[in-house]
Amino acid sequence: MQLAALVDASAAVAATPARNAKIAALAELLREAGPDEVAPVVRWLSGELTQRQIGVGWALLRDRPLPAAAATLTVAEVEAIFTAIGALRGAGSQTARRAAVAELLARATEDEQAFLVRLLGGELRQGALAGVMADAVAKAADVPATAVRRALMLNGDLAAVAAVALTDGRDGLAALKLQVGRPLAPMLAGTAADIPAALAKIAPAAVDWKLDGARIQVHREGDAVTVYTRTLDEVADRLPEVVAVVRALPVGAIVLDGEAIALRDDGRPEPFQVTASRFGSRQGRSVPLASLFFDVLHVDGEDLLDAPLAQRSAVLERVVPAAHRVPRTVAADAGAAQAAFDAALAAGHEGVVVKALDAPYAAGRRGSGWLKVKPVHTLDLVVLAAEWGHGRRRGTLSNLHLGARDEEAGGWAMLGKTFKGLTDELLAWQTERLLALETHREGIAVHVRPELVVEIAFDGVQTSSRYPSGMALRFARVKRYREDKPAAEADTVATVRAIRDGGAV
Repeated sequence: MQLAALVDASAAVAATPARNAKIAALAELLREAGPDEVAPVVRWLSGELTQRQIGVGWALLRDRPLPAAAATLTVAEVEAIFTAIGALRGAGSQTARRAAVAELLARATEDEQAFLVRLLGGELRQGALAGVMADAVAKAADVPATAVRRALMLNGDLAAVAAVALTDGRDGLAALKLQVGRPLAPMLAGTAADIPAALAKIAPAAVDWKLDGARIQVHREGDAVTVYTRTLDEVADRLPEVVAVVRALPVGAIVLDGEAIALRDDGRPEPFQVTASRFGSRQGRSVPLASLFFDVLHVDGEDLLDAPLAQRSAVLERVVPAAHRVPRTVAADAGAAQAAFDAALAAGHEGVVVKALDAPYAAGRRGSGWLKVKPVHTLDLVVLAAEWGHGRRRGTLSNLHLGARDEEAGGWAMLGKTFKGLTDELLAWQTERLLALETHREGIAVHVRPELVVEIAFDGVQTSSRYPSGMALRFARVKRYREDKPAAEADTVATVRAIRDGGAV
């Protein structure tokens, strides 16, 4: 394949905002690629090199030779040159690399030069993102897009998946299996307003406690254990207690999904930032993290992704001790599910995840097979200040400074800021009202008399050194203003502290 054909396709993809047109242009190019050209075509049009890095940066791309008059380069030639450049090592390698880059660019036309420079400089942006390219592979190979996405979820290498799809079609993709040691994108949960709403969609169901910990995916092959975060970073060296738990299981190979969480001596969870701080550190391990698993994706050579949750749950119970499993209740009706929800909250946890017993593990997707249910905390707080907005909100007071009544010290204790939940109408209204309450300005902040009460929904309270109160709201958003409520009846610091500590509100 000529490099010029790939460059033309790149330009066509960049020129159209239409997703289907991008897919069609990429698919046509992929059909023309030979077996050894598929990987570079896929990677280059996704803005990457097959070699990842070859030691070429902008310093080697600034001084370009005059472009060639005619297109002669092939994709295979350029790929071989990239590989040779990346292999240069030792004394004189930088000079040799510079010469090789100059020679390559001298053989490229003006359009080809521009493409190669952007590719090597990491600035090739033409809209051929992974999702578009995956659909283009499916179209070129005449296979379902779902088959390509599943294979990509299992393999993780789009270029390799494309090669299989274009060579062996649907049967080749189906032959790709989960590989222990290679992480999968985690299955995600949708949201239900409450237990009856969740059970209206899923019944009977498994009802798992929802922990406010750090999501982990753990792979074990023999004594080798790897631990991956929600974003698929490998962190086993930070979590020796997790490694020890999984290494002790009575299996030779396993892949587990679960949470690492800091628990107090009484079994109640520490605030989330305790877990987050311990999870992110390779140093002090004075705060141990408990391992609690809720799913198993592979055991001793058997993939369980397509097995229903009921079957996976039975396997999990067989190989993982109860002390290391997330509490689960199988509920046939809303009453049993509500009891599980109440128990989770009483134990200090976030809520529950309601799961369909017949659902497979849909890696990387947020579907209706899992529905999380959490209580909606609300507080009536006072606006202490607001910041001028920018962009679409320019000219309005947007980011609210929120305070609770401090009955012990007197005055108001700030708990954080929020600009979420504000409609255009509400922005206009609050700007007028807050300017009427203005006391002074400080940078972009307009400080106001603490008179306006706002009802704030939030997901939790965490300890924070940022504010004198020592607390901050998590994911705060405006529900409504309470003009019917005087500031003297706003919620207190004691109330907020009780929520943080898991006590009664």
